Amino acid sequence: MHSILELRHLKTLHALREAGNLLRAAVLLNLTQSALSHQIKLLEEHHGVALFERKTTPIRFSAAGERLLQLADSVLPLVANTERDLARMAQGVAGQLRIAVECHTCFDWLMPAMDVFRQRWPEVELDIVSGFQADPVGLLYEHKADIAIVSEMDETEAVRYHPLFRFEIVALLAKDHALAQQDYLNAEDFASDTLIAYPVPDEMLDVVRQVLKPAGITPAARRSTELTVAMLQLVASKRGIATLPLWAAQNYLNRDYVLAKRITKAGLTGRLYAACLPELADKAYLNDFVTTIRESSYLNLQSIELL
Repeated sequence: MHSILELRHLKTLHALREAGNLLRAAVLLNLTQSALSHQIKLLEEHHGVALFERKTTPIRFSAAGERLLQLADSVLPLVANTERDLARMAQGVAGQLRIAVECHTCFDWLMPAMDVFRQRWPEVELDIVSGFQADPVGLLYEHKADIAIVSEMDETEAVRYHPLFRFEIVALLAKDHALAQQDYLNAEDFASDTLIAYPVPDEMLDVVRQVLKPAGITPAARRSTELTVAMLQLVASKRGIATLPLWAAQNYLNRDYVLAKRITKAGLTGRLYAACLPELADKAYLNDFVTTIRESSYLNLQSIELL
């Protein structure tokens, strides 16, 4: 019997296992859900066997599906390692990746991605530029950083942007806060309360830049803290309102420590990009790092969408 089995089929089944359902696997593979379903259907029809049970959560693979996953686990790492070796041969020995970040919550997803990347590129010197950076792109020009994690693309900058992901930013309130019964908060709801945030300039806070400033609203007071746990303690004791990515607050919400409210009826969306100088944009290890960030974050963070 002629085989139609290809690497893309193994990648599909691997993504399906990691992501847990067809929709999330399609996002990981940059395919439509219908294209992914069609690919699996053709494979099943060719071999005359189902690969997994439909409508099960989490996905339960058949014996045939598990056998193909065994093959995927054997073959895909070998292929990926060979591709990285070829890139090393073509581009020479990899150098370093010094990462500058402008968001305090970046470390929640950055550290796991760095751990995966170190296994893939052990010869790349991977490091985080110490401390929070108000102008991470400026460090690229000064050659003090190789990659910058930023929340906006500035077309006037001579850098290359790699889209990472988008996420919802929510307002966090004490459970007995006066606004606790509202479905969402408008800009005006911040006017008479204290805004609790990380110690960053106003223009770097999405809620200020996207919601409050356009509405001409200034919070009654500002209070800052470096620590997320301290921020949530202040919120729980009714010292003010904080805003955080939903994934950064999820553990506190799961414990019923505070309440989360959508910001404006449409919601407030944050975005993250990886920026680098053009001469590094085609480096295999840098592109693999961006891919690692996207995949790791999508699989481990709740409520994000890849850009």
